[in-house]
Amino acid sequence: MANKNKHLHKASKAKKDEFYTQLSDIEKELKHYKKHFKGKVVLCNCDDPRVSNFFHYFAYNFEKLGLKKLITTCYKNQNMDLFSQNDSEQAIYLEYEGDKNGNNVPDPEEIGIKHFKGDGDFRSEECIELLKQADIVVTNPPFSLFREYVAQLIEYDKKFLIIGHQNAIGYKDIFKLIKDNRLWLGNGFNRNCAHFINRHYVDFASDTDHKEGMIRVSGVQWFTNMDINKRHEKMILYKPYSPTEYSKFENYDAINVNKTKEIPMDYEGVMGVPITFLNKYNPDQFEIIGLGISSSGIAAGVKPYKDEHKKYRKEVQKRGAVDGDLYMMVNGVVTVPYTRILIRNKLL
Repeated sequence: MANKNKHLHKASKAKKDEFYTQLSDIEKELKHYKKHFKGKVVLCNCDDPRVSNFFHYFAYNFEKLGLKKLITTCYKNQNMDLFSQNDSEQAIYLEYEGDKNGNNVPDPEEIGIKHFKGDGDFRSEECIELLKQADIVVTNPPFSLFREYVAQLIEYDKKFLIIGHQNAIGYKDIFKLIKDNRLWLGNGFNRNCAHFINRHYVDFASDTDHKEGMIRVSGVQWFTNMDINKRHEKMILYKPYSPTEYSKFENYDAINVNKTKEIPMDYEGVMGVPITFLNKYNPDQFEIIGLGISSSGIAAGVKPYKDEHKKYRKEVQKRGAVDGDLYMMVNGVVTVPYTRILIRNKLL
């Protein structure tokens, strides 16, 4: 997956975060949240409203959702071009308060276009004032600014539904929100993959997944703090625990579970499960204890040379496993698993 997502890491470094979301993906996810929007002010603050599919969705479903107001902002984009150079002197924002002429279409004369004094950055004072008006924020924020973006939403106590990469789960500040049940994953993309409209990078997807003018990115998630039915679905467990099938970590009292579907139905202790577990996470069924990450400098799944065992083991034990490294000994060799979420079954 690292090779397939190398374009994503380049985007983070270059700040080229122009990953525009398809309308079909927005419609597929938003259908699970309709009860949350009645009488609410919605803000899309990382979108050019004239080309944004988020604006399109909310403007054309304004009456169906019972919205009070829709506000959409963009960063220095005055051109009717999805990929402007963001080099305009002024940024704009749009306010839409619903259909006025009875045709159920957001006509140009019904949409108020206003100019920012500044650049329209979501961190600017002008944009923060609009954020204060909003009840719910829905958008695809820059991946490179995800932590800062979420921190702002939490600071102003906003409901939200946003797109991010699953790597963000491993950020300490983001994971703490997940652990405290203040943020969770949404319904999700098919196979955790999304096709974004993008012109900066070559799409390396296979022929069956390749879409012209788009780029396929693995590990993409919807993050939210709005309740949905999926969050309360009990995971069906079928495998009994067997000490011969489930290895124990050397530096933490927990067993390793390689696949979410293999979580044992009768194990009362702590388990280290893949981050994909969060797609099935029900807080009434499981308790999240902490995060075991591969941060030692030794890549996940790589076996270090034998003469490094003692030094590595000592360092890992010193730091502890929760919010640190987890490792196992396999045939006398130190093995670091991929990132593991430490959980316990609350129903046992």
